[in-house]
Amino acid sequence: MASSKGKTIAIVGSGLIGRSWAMVFLSGGYKVKVYDNQPGQASRAITDIRKQVEELQEAQMLRGKLSATEQLSLLSSHEDLSQALEGAFFVQECVFEELEAKKSVFQAVEKLVGEEVVLSSSTSCLMPSNVFSLVQNRTRCIISHPVNPPYYVRLVELVPHPETLPVVMDMAYELMTEVGQAPVRIRKEIDGFALNRVQYAIIAECWRLVKDGVISVKDIDLVMSEGLGMRYAFIGPIETMHLNAPEGLEDYLRRYREGMKRVLSSFGPVPEFDGEAAARINKEICELIPNDQEHLSARRERRDQLLMGLAKLKK
Repeated sequence: MASSKGKTIAIVGSGLIGRSWAMVFLSGGYKVKVYDNQPGQASRAITDIRKQVEELQEAQMLRGKLSATEQLSLLSSHEDLSQALEGAFFVQECVFEELEAKKSVFQAVEKLVGEEVVLSSSTSCLMPSNVFSLVQNRTRCIISHPVNPPYYVRLVELVPHPETLPVVMDMAYELMTEVGQAPVRIRKEIDGFALNRVQYAIIAECWRLVKDGVISVKDIDLVMSEGLGMRYAFIGPIETMHLNAPEGLEDYLRRYREGMKRVLSSFGPVPEFDGEAAARINKEICELIPNDQEHLSARRERRDQLLMGLAKLKK
């Protein structure tokens, strides 16, 4: 991909994900224009981004080759959509996860940009065919789904619309790689993409085990954080299978195929995630982490510190 120097990316929506995307693109040397239709919101986002970027530099965790000052010089806020989109070659939508809102955003954006501009959504599970249904030229549309928080967790799921041109997927892949993310190509649209389908499968079984009295909330979280999570932070499930038998994946399947099928056949139905079980599980987690802003903010900060350390270790 050509040098990022002088190139502009527009961020539509200045919430948590929009701010994180802005920081990611700034680290790659791109000019970033942040737009929000709520008065003052975009400028407040700039203030927050500035604080985060400066703190990252102090912690020696700032991404990219540019200093904090150099990165922040590329950042601007806008309350006029046409001004925010002017000169942009890539538009990253980051409004709240509501289909009609996203459809309206892309309908408005398309009227203000040229045919060559790529339209990208941050949606976590809405189907591309629905998100871009009001767009006339859907060949340049793509989902670029980040993982929260994107600055520390680098995976990006690239999900095409059925009409998306291969060159658009390639360009998005190159862009995400250039700015230090870890893109994966979802070959066709599917509800939940890949990450959330895997995540929801884990959540569902954890929920069933706690609901059925098999294990506590504290201990099921430890199963992940001190067990599977330790392994999966570095290698995925298929590679794990390949490494966990003397002769690789085929050997693993010979040894464990029947056991896996037996255990999987015992899984219960999809949980409702409400009622008495939800109240009980909520009570347990709130006893571990009180549901107030002080405790939640402290825990989130600790999470981000650990993710920063892990990202540094994986470099």
